[in-house]
Amino acid sequence: MSLTDPLGDMLTRIRNGQQARKDSVLTPASKLRARVLDVLQREGYIRGYSDADSGNAQAALRIDLKYFEGQPAIQHIARISKPGRRVYSGANDLPRIRNGLGIAIVSTPKGVLSDAEAREQNAGGEVLCQVF
Repeated sequence: MSLTDPLGDMLTRIRNGQQARKDSVLTPASKLRARVLDVLQREGYIRGYSDADSGNAQAALRIDLKYFEGQPAIQHIARISKPGRRVYSGANDLPRIRNGLGIAIVSTPKGVLSDAEAREQNAGGEVLCQVF
């Protein structure tokens, strides 16, 4: 099945999995998805992820969701730059999510980074999503 927005699909799977109180969710694997999951793991929003066997020919990732006192660690996760409307930002203009309590995930020439890491490395790029 062809997807128009694979990253948006992964974010929706995470959102739905946490609403249903699942321990983990499966998503098709790609390099971009893995790099976004690296950032989420570094920032403490998910427990981790690993390669999984989905039963068909396509590789999959198993995302271990994180909860704190019965509530999901991710209260809000949303796609910013969409296929029909890309959003780019310079290093000085990167958005601050909830006054620094959340993160924006940015695809930069130095890799996929959180907004704080991108500011530190003075790198702008495409603002993929926001999480808090």
